[in-house]
Amino acid sequence: MKKLSGFSIAYLVLVFVVLYAPIFYLIFYSFNSGGMMHHFEGFTLKWYKELFDDMRLFIIVLNTIIVALLSAFIATIIGVLGAISISMFQKKKWKNGILSLNNVLIVSPDVIIGASFLILFTIIGIKLGFVSVLLSHIAFSIPIVVIMVLPKLQEMSVNLVDAALDLGASWKDVLTKVILPYISPGIYAGFFMALTYSLDDFAVTFFVTGNGFTTLSVEIYSLARRGVSLNINALSAILFLFTLLLVVGYYFINRRTSKGSNMGVNK
Repeated sequence: MKKLSGFSIAYLVLVFVVLYAPIFYLIFYSFNSGGMMHHFEGFTLKWYKELFDDMRLFIIVLNTIIVALLSAFIATIIGVLGAISISMFQKKKWKNGILSLNNVLIVSPDVIIGASFLILFTIIGIKLGFVSVLLSHIAFSIPIVVIMVLPKLQEMSVNLVDAALDLGASWKDVLTKVILPYISPGIYAGFFMALTYSLDDFAVTFFVTGNGFTTLSVEIYSLARRGVSLNINALSAILFLFTLLLVVGYYFINRRTSKGSNMGVNK
């Protein structure tokens, strides 16, 4: 393995400083008793206390988590089935065509996607609120799951499926005992990516949310427009910590799954 040069290390450090310095600056001032984003006067947990005492914000957090978990779960099921279906196409032209359609929602600007969903829900008569937000998050999460699962399916040897069928396994057994265990790292990756995208999404949610229902991203935007408040810093710090826990959780789950797969292959 080649060692990183001094320039490479310096470049990586610079990239991480640019990425994380604003976040740590924001978190640092969430403990400022002065109530401003400059001149740190003293340590306080007042802004976090106000945050946890706000029942309306608690409901918004609950809404955000429910939408994220539901949309990620449903999108993972549909995305896994879609990826398996795409991998079974024999003609490369059809496979590439469907993959191109799948990637449209990933490469399209969020503003266009949000406006499109808004027009669609208005035409078909779906009231803007929980259902519209959930359907939108499922829709833009499915392509992400497909992209994460498909490489694992392409790595899997066709001989595994053929051997299982030759030994008398049904297609249900092949799916549940051969294919799904093999691609489980991709499934976990797709689920956590969909969960993260749902938690972070603002543009699409802003278009399809209605009166009486909102998510954290939209609420933070509304709070920021009213002026600087360290409640936003405290909320953002908690969100960053939660996202960090998701990443760490995914790392350990993926590591455990990979070890299990390797042990299965060795046996």
